Amino acid sequence: MTRSILGVLLLVVLGYVIVCVAVYFYQRSLIYFPQPRHLSAAQSTMRLPVDGAEIVVTVRPHAGPKAIVYFGGNAEDVSYSLGAFSAWFPDHALYLMHYRGYGGSTSSPTEHANHADAAALFRVVHARHPDVVVLGRSLGTGVAVRLASTQPASRLILVTPYDSITEIAARAYWFLPTRWLLLDTYESVRDAPSIKVPTTVIVAEHDAEIPRSSTDRLMARFAPGIARLVEIPGADHNSLLGEPGYRPALQSGL
Repeated sequence: MTRSILGVLLLVVLGYVIVCVAVYFYQRSLIYFPQPRHLSAAQSTMRLPVDGAEIVVTVRPHAGPKAIVYFGGNAEDVSYSLGAFSAWFPDHALYLMHYRGYGGSTSSPTEHANHADAAALFRVVHARHPDVVVLGRSLGTGVAVRLASTQPASRLILVTPYDSITEIAARAYWFLPTRWLLLDTYESVRDAPSIKVPTTVIVAEHDAEIPRSSTDRLMARFAPGIARLVEIPGADHNSLLGEPGYRPALQSGL
């Protein structure tokens, strides 16, 4: 009887270890969902050579000092936003970055690569436009926060941001040692205190993907007077983009 119990326990432990190993090696397929590019016209495409890859950037050129650099969600084709952003921000040049593996960008996405590519893009944009707004949505808020903490952005806009992927994963996969397994953590809570520019945080009232507690923890890390919160009533994580309050919320961050 004792041997039978020990055998069952060993099988359970072995199964748990196998699950952990599988999660470790396939974790990025649970974070990143590369999308093809809807808009591929030559006049709306910029190609940025970076270390080990070529990044595709969907653009709307515009002369003048103002620009917006946008980082999207983990399953987003950012080129879909070009039309709306062009109408909403007529005085800004637009640069929408496709992560590695997305929209024709080469190589594979990782946190390190996304931060490095974002910084490379920012340097190119800032050389052309001295007033650069950094805008991130969902996964892209982690990229945006790090960028604004290290580069001379003029403003920061975060749509449905989180405190860290580590905390999100720990709550979703409470039965796994996620803090030991994760390779890409996007610890925005560590970078937020370094933000010195006006920051607008936009949240959906009924966001089931990013818990409000996660956003609140991030908000608490900004220096006093830096960040303000705008809630879109009735919206969830994905429907927020179609809500009538979304456009004015974004525009209020400029």
